Amino acid sequence: MTETIRGQTGTGETRAAGTAHGRADPDPAERMSRSELAELQLERLRETLHHAYENVPCYRRKFDAAGVRPQDCRRLSDLANFPTTTKDDLRENYPVGMFAVPQERLSRVHASSGTTGNPTIVGYTERDLDIWSEVVARSIRAAGGRPGHKVHIAYGYGLFTGGLGAHYGAERLGCTVIPASGGMTERQVRLIRDLRPEIIMITPSYMLTLLDEFRRQGIDPRSTSLRIGIFGAEPWTTEMRAEIEESAGIDAVDIYGLSEVMGPGVANECVTTKDGPHIWEDHFYPEIIDPATGESLPDGTHGELVFTSLTKEAMPVIRYRTRDLTRLLPGTARPGMRRMEKVTGRSDDMILLRGVNIFPGQIEELVLRQPGLSPHFQLELTRSGRLDELCVRVETEGDPASGDPGASTTLATSIKDAVGVSATVELVAPETLQRSVGKSRRVVDLREE
Repeated sequence: MTETIRGQTGTGETRAAGTAHGRADPDPAERMSRSELAELQLERLRETLHHAYENVPCYRRKFDAAGVRPQDCRRLSDLANFPTTTKDDLRENYPVGMFAVPQERLSRVHASSGTTGNPTIVGYTERDLDIWSEVVARSIRAAGGRPGHKVHIAYGYGLFTGGLGAHYGAERLGCTVIPASGGMTERQVRLIRDLRPEIIMITPSYMLTLLDEFRRQGIDPRSTSLRIGIFGAEPWTTEMRAEIEESAGIDAVDIYGLSEVMGPGVANECVTTKDGPHIWEDHFYPEIIDPATGESLPDGTHGELVFTSLTKEAMPVIRYRTRDLTRLLPGTARPGMRRMEKVTGRSDDMILLRGVNIFPGQIEELVLRQPGLSPHFQLELTRSGRLDELCVRVETEGDPASGDPGASTTLATSIKDAVGVSATVELVAPETLQRSVGKSRRVVDLREE
């Protein structure tokens, strides 16, 4: 199999499949028919349900309360009878209560940022990491990546799953990894110019920042070596895709994942179609439910995306509610694997800003820690040019002019350290912010107004 890569020579240069340094052709699972895939899914699903029931007390209690047992799953459709899992379940069993293996079998842990409660901790066995690397390699390959390509990774490294997930997947494919991580934009530009990577893995909003930096330095972004951009960690529009592709001269494709299910690589767009991420269904079983009632919905219907892991050892998830709103569609470039439409929003109150999940409760906790500030605040979201910005407006306990002159700087630093995003802080007088039933209006989203 060969795939044409945007921005190569005029004839559409292709790279041969099956080199010695990694595998360029698709996995056999990607060629399965729907019936073959369904047979494999049911076998793996039944094993996962038994594994979770026998080794995770939370699942045992939830299954018992719902009156179901693993052996009750005789068809894939029977999964709808099992209870869903939420982020609250993970927080309530913090730190390792959702693990299905002894801690000495863990090879790695990752974590999400916490709200006023606990963060969510996720664990991986050696086999889990092997599968994760494989699905990310599959994702990069679907995006047009090939063994021998250089991959510039600008996702953050650390407890966030993005950087390390992309890193090991690129290595698995046989690529050369440039672990740039996030930030230091001038250095990012220099690395791209000097090391000449073909692929960049990055959030779409930060890619726009890089494009601006290229122009600031007098460099045409289309003149770089980049040919493929794999964008994830935040929603992005078709219009943003078109702008990035035109400005950088690359193919821009979408990667989807979340730490609770695995990390990046749960699904990925194919460069030949760019019509929504194909879900790697041999490892992750998707459903769509009504976010209000929890009722299962048929393919093609908009609702909340739910995932059940099929091969995870350390922390299996059963019908995990992602809160992402989308719909399931038939496969195209990978006919046996269903696609998910681009995520259109979330069914909870989480804010996604430049790839970072933010909850109002996180900001509230930081505000309450600082003397001289009241509990009344607003998060004001605006769009400056093409980038989303956050302004935290906080009422002081007295006249702002007579308070600590460094209070806004201190809070901004706390937000950056604890949440991981830069925000401006505006201190306002008491009773300034709009209230509803005695509470401040927490989020004011002006991005679409």
